[in-house]
Amino acid sequence: MRDACYSPLAVQAAVDLANTLRPVKGEDALETVEQLRDFLDDHPAAEPPSPAANRGAGPRRLTRADLAEVRALRETVRGVLERANADAVEAAALINDGLRRGRATPVLCHEGDRWWTEVTSDTDRCSAHLAATMLSALAAVIATLGPARLGVCAGPTCRATFVDLSRNGSKQYCTRTCAHRASVAAYRSRHSPR
Repeated sequence: MRDACYSPLAVQAAVDLANTLRPVKGEDALETVEQLRDFLDDHPAAEPPSPAANRGAGPRRLTRADLAEVRALRETVRGVLERANADAVEAAALINDGLRRGRATPVLCHEGDRWWTEVTSDTDRCSAHLAATMLSALAAVIATLGPARLGVCAGPTCRATFVDLSRNGSKQYCTRTCAHRASVAAYRSRHSPR
C-alpha cells in the first residue's frame, strides 16, 4: 500500500467546501460571513492561523471580501473534483493555478524524530490558507491514489462531490443515502411490470 501524504481532514474540508453549493437543488450554504465562520468552525483543519499580532486574541474577523474569495476558491475546488476523473490535466492546471494565486509554499516540518512537508501560504488571507490546505491535499490524493478517486455522485438527482479514500477505490456515490436511492430505483425498474 502506498504511503498517504495527504490529510484526510483537509480532503474532507475540500469536499465539504465544494458541497456548500448544491447546484441541482439550487442551494448555497456559503452566502454570508456567518456561514463562512460556521464552515471554518466545523473544519478546524481548514481554519487559518491567527495573525502573529493577534495570537491568543480569538478567531480572526472575517469580512465580505473573505467570503467572496472563499466562494471563488470553492469554484476552483469544485472544478477539480468534477474534472479530475475525466480530465486530470485540466484538474492539475486548476490546482496549480489556485496554489499560485494563494501564494502557497511547501515547507519541511519536524517534531522530534518525525519529518513531514506541509503547504502553507505566506499571507494571512483566509482564502489563501484554505487554498494551500485544500488544493495541496487534493493534489496529494491525485499523486498518491490517482485522479479517478475524485468525483461527482452518480445519483441522478445529486451533483455532490466526493473523494474516495477507500482501499478498493470503487466509490460512485457521495453518501450511502444516494447509493441506497440508486439501488432502490434500479430494483424497482427491474421489477416493474412492463
